[in-house]
Amino acid sequence: MFLLKKIVSQLFMPVPLVIIFIVLSFVVIRNRKLAKSLLAMAGGILIILCSSMGSNTLLAPLEDKYPVNNEPIGKGCLVMVLGSGHDEADNHTAVQQLSNTALARLSEGIRQLSLGEDCKLVVSGWSGGTNKRAHADVMFDAAVELGVNPNSIIKFPLAKDTIEEAQYMQWEVVDAPFRLVTSASHMPRSMAIFEHAGLNVTAAPTDFAQRKTYWWYFDAKSLLSSQRAIHEYLGLLWFKLKRVI
Repeated sequence: MFLLKKIVSQLFMPVPLVIIFIVLSFVVIRNRKLAKSLLAMAGGILIILCSSMGSNTLLAPLEDKYPVNNEPIGKGCLVMVLGSGHDEADNHTAVQQLSNTALARLSEGIRQLSLGEDCKLVVSGWSGGTNKRAHADVMFDAAVELGVNPNSIIKFPLAKDTIEEAQYMQWEVVDAPFRLVTSASHMPRSMAIFEHAGLNVTAAPTDFAQRKTYWWYFDAKSLLSSQRAIHEYLGLLWFKLKRVI
């Protein structure tokens, strides 16, 4: 089910979706009107999602829901950082192996630790099926490189997605309060999942992707931001359907 969910969601991502429309236009090439419509749809999707205006419009409802959290945390706090991938390289440090998103999340997690006393950091994530090491292990090493006491870090190296991360956290803390760190666009889905699990969680978003630039500006970064937003909307829809079923 996990793999099937990943494959199906990929079909709705901008680049695969545009390719599908282009391929279909060649399949129905004899029907010129339909073929032109499919090509127009492919071009329209690409133009909208590559624009800063398009990506910001998609991201705003997700990223504006939870503000940056600067509130002090009580003594003995817990800060959980959700994983987001890494690339293994023998000649790179753990920090250098982290994806940009993972590094942004970890940096915010460490900042959150500084807002409390005697806090513990929770890191999570499996190997992704392609790496030798679990993402949680790399996050652990990166946190230590950035000055976190290794005795203050808890790892969930088997958690494959946000739902499993919530399950592991539920077993670890039961109803103890903790602060959740993840990308701002991912936060609404994460909070919905963690709150549904009955956890006493507070949001601490980071890695904001909205940008202030000219409305007519088109680039790959905007396309990536649009893809991030679409991924989250699909994830929210899947979670709601799963609850209903």
